[in-house]
Amino acid sequence: MKLRRLALPIIASLAVTGGLSACGKDGPQKTAESEGTYVTIGKLEYQVQISRQLNPTDVEDKDYLVGIPPVQTGLKPDEVWFGVFIRVKNPSHKTLATSSDFTLTDTVGDEYFPVKTTSLVGYAQTTLGPGDVFPHSNETAAYGPTQGKLVLFKVTNATLDNRPLEMEITSPDGDKGSIRIDV
Repeated sequence: MKLRRLALPIIASLAVTGGLSACGKDGPQKTAESEGTYVTIGKLEYQVQISRQLNPTDVEDKDYLVGIPPVQTGLKPDEVWFGVFIRVKNPSHKTLATSSDFTLTDTVGDEYFPVKTTSLVGYAQTTLGPGDVFPHSNETAAYGPTQGKLVLFKVTNATLDNRPLEMEITSPDGDKGSIRIDV
């Protein structure tokens, strides 16, 4: 009988404490301190699977770098290709457009914008139905080693020293979020 009297106040106390701890939540996570964490931008969830410098002479990387407009293919001596592979989830009950607006910024404020590519793994804005994940399960990018779509940047070697990098994502409705990327 004593245990029952003690258990009731303890259970009630835990229920109140659990309810109050949920009150401090600020809403969806808009920033991530590292890759692998989902951020909610607009009503979609974005996750950087992996990011890395790409080597045009490497067998795997060569396929990532196809479909780049000829005016963009050449690199200056101080430039490198940098790939950010992302996944996007639509947890909502509506069909929504993914972002087409990405900016990569280093610690000294240099900004870089994606280079368009028609590669099979290249990222391009699309629409996602309720519960959909991008890349779609029937795409090469979903089964490749990165399991994400490539957002391709041309950056300077100095940028790789000026890290961590920050990738800002802006949704079609103007909502913004960011993910910290370490090289």
